[in-house]
Amino acid sequence: MIPRYSLPAIADLFTDEARFSVWLEVEVLAVEAWARLGVVPEEAARAIRERAGFTVAEVDEREKTTDHDVAAFVDVVQSSVGPPHGTWVHYGLTSSDVVDTALAVTVTRALDLIIEAVDALEAAVATRAREFRDTPMVGRTHGIHAEPTTFGAKIALWALQLRRERRRLASAREVIAVGKLSGAVGTYSNVDPAIEAHVCAALGLRPVPSTQVLARDRHAEVLYACASLGAAIEGFATEMRHLQRTEVREAEEPFRTGAQKGSSAMPHKRNPVKSEQLSGLARVLRGNLGAGLENVALWHERDISHSSVERVIIPDSLMLAYYMAVRFRSIVEGMVVNPDRMLRNLDASHGLVFSQPVLLALVERGLSRDDAYRLVQRNAMATWEAERPFRDVLAADPEVSAVLDDATLDACFDLSTATARAGLAVDALDEPGAP
Repeated sequence: MIPRYSLPAIADLFTDEARFSVWLEVEVLAVEAWARLGVVPEEAARAIRERAGFTVAEVDEREKTTDHDVAAFVDVVQSSVGPPHGTWVHYGLTSSDVVDTALAVTVTRALDLIIEAVDALEAAVATRAREFRDTPMVGRTHGIHAEPTTFGAKIALWALQLRRERRRLASAREVIAVGKLSGAVGTYSNVDPAIEAHVCAALGLRPVPSTQVLARDRHAEVLYACASLGAAIEGFATEMRHLQRTEVREAEEPFRTGAQKGSSAMPHKRNPVKSEQLSGLARVLRGNLGAGLENVALWHERDISHSSVERVIIPDSLMLAYYMAVRFRSIVEGMVVNPDRMLRNLDASHGLVFSQPVLLALVERGLSRDDAYRLVQRNAMATWEAERPFRDVLAADPEVSAVLDDATLDACFDLSTATARAGLAVDALDEPGAP
C-alpha cells in the first residue's frame, strides 16, 4: 500500500523485517518442539534461540541465488547460527508451514487493530447520535423528500451497522487464527503433529487439517470482512457527500479554515474530499475480495498461484480497512451539523412530508384507501405546482374539508408527532446485543 493510505500502527506489521521476524519465530519454536521430543539436541535448540537472526539485505541477496524466498531465509538463519547447530533450522518443515502459519499470526494482529479502530469509530458515531437524538430533518427515499426523521436516528443506524461489521471481523479473525506444520502435502510424513501443536499454541493459533497450504477460503473470509467494512463506511461517506451539497448543507466534513484549501482555483470551495476518498478506497477492497475468491481454487495439494496475489491484496486490504475506520472517525468527530438548515430543508417541500398522516386520517374517517390516496395525491401535485403550503391547499379542497376539520389537519402536520419514535434507533444503542 502506498504511504498515503498506510498508517504506521498496521503498516509496521507488513514490512519485510516484520514478516521475516514472524518466520523466524515459527522456525525457532519448531526447533524447540523437536528438542522436547528428543530429536534435536537441547544445546542446538538453545543456540538457535540465542543466535538465530537475519537482515533483510542478506535474505534479498541470497534470494538472487536461490530464487526462493523461504530457502534464502533458511540459508541466512542457518548461517547466523553456524555449524553444527544451524543445520536443525527448518527440520521436517516445508515452506508453507512457515509462510502460512506466520501469515495467520500477522493477519490476526492486523485484525485486532482493525477491530479496535471499529470500536472507536462506533463509539464516536454513537456519541453524535445521542447528541442529535431529537434533531428533526427530512428523511429521503430515492433522493426525494419522504417523511420527517431525526439526524440522531440516521447516524444511530450507522453505529448499529458498525456493530455488525465488528462481528464479521471477529468471526474472520477466528477463522484465520489457525496454523499448520504438517509438511509436504499435509500428511505429517516428516514432522510429528506435536510440533504443530506446540508452535500453534505458542503463537495463539489452532492447528487445523490442511494440504500443503491452509485452505484459502479462510483468507477470502478476511477479505470479505474488510470489503464489508469498506462498503459500510462508503455508505456513510456517500450520505455525508450528499448532506454537504450546496443546496442541502445539513452536515459537513470538518474543515480547517485558514489552512485547508478546498480547491486550487476556487477559494470558496469546501469539498467533501475525505468522504470521496473513502468511497473510492472501498472499491479497492471489493476488487481485492474478487481476487481472494479466485485464490480459493488451487491445484491438487498446492500450487503458488495464490501467493503473488496475496502479497498485494492481504496487506493492502487490511491496511485500507484500518485506514478507512480511523479516517472516518475523524470525520464523525469533527462533523459540522446544521440543525437550522435541516428545518429549512424540511419545510422546502411545503409540508408534503406529512401526506401519509393525511391519508391515514381520511381512511380513519371512512374513505377507501384508494380514494383517499388519489385525493391526497391530487392536492400534493397542486401544492408542487402552486408552491403553496400543503396544509392550505388541503383546507381549500371541499372534498377534504368535508371529512377533516382544522384540528385534525393540524394534528396531521405536527412534527413532534412525526418524530416521536425516531429516537428508538438511538435508544437501541444502549441495548446489549442490539442487532
